[in-house]
Amino acid sequence: MNARSYGQFCGLARAIEMIGERWSMLVVRDLVLGPKRFTELQAGLPKIPASILSTRLNELEHWGVIRRRVTPQLDASVVYELTEYGGELDQIVLQLGMWGARSLTEPCPEEVITTDAAILALYGAFRPESALDKRITFELRLGTLTLTAVVADGSVKVAEGCGAETPDISIEPKSPAVLNQLFKGEVNASAAIADGRVIVKGAPEHLETFSEIFHVDATPAPSEGLVVH
Repeated sequence: MNARSYGQFCGLARAIEMIGERWSMLVVRDLVLGPKRFTELQAGLPKIPASILSTRLNELEHWGVIRRRVTPQLDASVVYELTEYGGELDQIVLQLGMWGARSLTEPCPEEVITTDAAILALYGAFRPESALDKRITFELRLGTLTLTAVVADGSVKVAEGCGAETPDISIEPKSPAVLNQLFKGEVNASAAIADGRVIVKGAPEHLETFSEIFHVDATPAPSEGLVVH
């Protein structure tokens, strides 16, 4: 495998060699939620050429980040999934996504929101300490995409579609940017409902609860990492 080499014996350099090529990290992102067929990966990455996707899958398999598996179903489809080693990237994916979310403003016309990206955004923004004593079901509508997030005593389960339970509130932001503003606490829940930026069905007060439970720090927190004097 002729992956780009930085010529350094360094864990960070090796990590970038493994997953730093264009599209590689997004392939990993879309496998965090479970195995996928080649066509399913294409659907989640609509701008990736098939040849590039094949190359990235081969590279990630070479590094032991993913593996391919034949399903036991009658069609014997080939799926790609993260290995145990690759699965260790899940929290890195979430944290990197939340770091990048601080820079999101209005989406460009050609930018789309995929199902996996939206699901992982909710997982990344989830604050368990704000949900310890809460049991509530949120339905989130983003254009044609519907997600259900079930919060129960400090944990959350997010899935595509309408859940089995009747949601306590259905939330439909006017745009993805409004959702990001709710995450950051940049928009007041009551004001957003009043001026039509968010359409809700159910108890309106649950929108404020939503923005407390799913939160992205608008500004970086003070570093608790290495301090070099």
